[in-house]
Amino acid sequence: MHLRGVEADVYEQASQLREVGAAVALSANGTRLLRRLGLGSELAECSVVPTELIHRHWRDGHRITAHAVGTRYEELFGAPYYGVHRADLQSLLVAACGHERVHLGRRLTDVNASADGVELTFSDGHVTRADVVVGADGVHSTVRGWVTGEDTAAYSATSGFRGLVPAEQLTLLPDPGAIQFWMGPGGHLLHYPIGNGETINFLAVVDGPRTWPANGWMVPTTHEEIGEAFTGWHPAVVQLVSATSLHQRWALFGQSPSNRWSRGRITLLGDAVHAMLPHHGQGANQTIEDAVTLADCLASSEEDTAALWRYETLRRARTRQVQRSSWGTSDALHLPDGPAAARHDRDLADLPNTLHWIHAHDAEALSPTPRHG
Repeated sequence: MHLRGVEADVYEQASQLREVGAAVALSANGTRLLRRLGLGSELAECSVVPTELIHRHWRDGHRITAHAVGTRYEELFGAPYYGVHRADLQSLLVAACGHERVHLGRRLTDVNASADGVELTFSDGHVTRADVVVGADGVHSTVRGWVTGEDTAAYSATSGFRGLVPAEQLTLLPDPGAIQFWMGPGGHLLHYPIGNGETINFLAVVDGPRTWPANGWMVPTTHEEIGEAFTGWHPAVVQLVSATSLHQRWALFGQSPSNRWSRGRITLLGDAVHAMLPHHGQGANQTIEDAVTLADCLASSEEDTAALWRYETLRRARTRQVQRSSWGTSDALHLPDGPAAARHDRDLADLPNTLHWIHAHDAEALSPTPRHG
């Protein structure tokens, strides 16, 4: 929005900026937009380009499929694929936005909207007014409750363990420079290098529990529970998940596609309106697509509510497709050995074509031409 000539402030409930969730995978549909925002060189400096995308068998570790990433990926999709630490990406974005525009310790408690603006009240008593409010406050969005009147977050009956582990500790891990999926009955493990390549980020996902026992999205767990979830898996998998210092279990939430993104001068963005499972690595990338489209719409329209309607129209079908695909992928990654798993393994050979519609997408190709910037 800043680059489009639209003034914008960020109100964040956390009292300090800190990483949550370890790392982010940025695919071409996100990195092409970050490059155009002038962040390409800084992003490249703090990111790793994986060597390959590899799918492996859960128990014996054989390579089911392997696809080159690096230069080949950029040739196919028009922009690079990066693994980046979440804290590094956050710092890069805050610096580009301007620290004076990011207000910490501001938890939203009330929204009062009128025809000419919106008044926001925060838990510290601060009150501010805005022409447009964007709820980018995650899967358990406060703003979404005001827009739609309901909480549409849906627990997937799957949960995950995350971690960051020095690569030098993983003596059993094959191809540490690659992004890899280990697939097996009732679970899978995704890992890839970040930063300078000396750290491996992983997300280990398992079926269950059937219902989530807490109001939040994370509960404490133990070292033993993490290891037990992958008993019988390849020694490299066991070594990796056992090495994490993060003893937390994360519920994987998604959403049913929302028919309403906006109400008056208030709209939603990212997980607040289309939370999806992480199996395509698209949570951050779809949010980046949203942000660029919204900025273009606001900068090209004389009337704010018309801009929000245009933004919703441009983004709704795209995000629904990615949401649905991410849910289907969860089941496919957790198949037991047998005919269904064998069919899925054969399908993975055509993965670059299967994912082309996601990674080659250019959100700005559909956006209106901004009046500013």
